[in-house]
Amino acid sequence: MNAVIKLADIHKVYHTGEVDVHAVRGVSLDIAPGEFVAIMGSSGSGKSTLMNMIGCLDRPTHGNYFLDGLDVSTLDRDQRAIIRNDKIGFVFQGFNLLSRTTALENVEMPMLYNKRHLTAAEQKTRAARSLELVGLGARADHKPNQLSGGQQQRVAIARALVNQPSLLLADEPTGNLDSQTSIEIMGVFQKLNDAGITIVMVTHELDVARYTKRTVILRDGRILSDEPVRDRLNAEAELKKLRAAQEAVKLA
Repeated sequence: MNAVIKLADIHKVYHTGEVDVHAVRGVSLDIAPGEFVAIMGSSGSGKSTLMNMIGCLDRPTHGNYFLDGLDVSTLDRDQRAIIRNDKIGFVFQGFNLLSRTTALENVEMPMLYNKRHLTAAEQKTRAARSLELVGLGARADHKPNQLSGGQQQRVAIARALVNQPSLLLADEPTGNLDSQTSIEIMGVFQKLNDAGITIVMVTHELDVARYTKRTVILRDGRILSDEPVRDRLNAEAELKKLRAAQEAVKLA
């Protein structure tokens, strides 16, 4: 099976005045279809730089990056933008929703730039389906200020899915959420991954990484370890335990 992501000896060097900053140093990494990978590392480890290159927001100084078999490392900015919109869905720590538009309209936004040129009816149908996938079909007409933080993040996930990407990239997706809501969001990711969607997530939270299937840890721009997740957490089971504990406290 061909890798969705194939990084071959990737380097990224930033030139700042007379100093060269080596943010990524010779990273090679394959991610197969259907994987759920957490990328971790301390500040300055290179994880954000690596994520930007995987997301086609930047390109390597040296090395090659193949996305669905296409070498995107040599593409210019406009070509990378086309690839991003067609093949990659992004979920960020900040939900980045338009405050004056409904959940459905927020989800429709990426389709305005889709080369498939869908009709307005097709866009609405697809956006509604994406909201159903994340459990928010009944909130389609709600604006962000009418939604909780967790619901806003679900809208952001639906928006990332609407163009049916090969890859879902999540950058600290639980960073602005409380513990219970974080588990709920990881449950959404687990269900999407069980449905076959490939997910790569940057996180600094060890507990959050335990909901993924594989953890890649970076240090000083290099891969320090790349291991399957042991004792993987199941979000649905963890929520049941949390709610049972909350009920026990109420009854005490």
